[in-house]
Amino acid sequence: MSLVVKSKIKELTGEFNVAGDFSPALDAKVENLIREAMRRAEANNRRTIMAKDL
Repeated sequence: MSLVVKSKIKELTGEFNVAGDFSPALDAKVENLIREAMRRAEANNRRTIMAKDL
């Protein structure tokens, strides 16, 4: 499951070229951030992930 949208990356980067391995690497980082936020929320007895969990 992809969490990032390639077209939005290209939109943000504008004139910069985006290598083919960038999107999967960014996707992996985003997934890790979310999983870590889930752990923090759970450690605080919450089922809601909040910005402060990042």
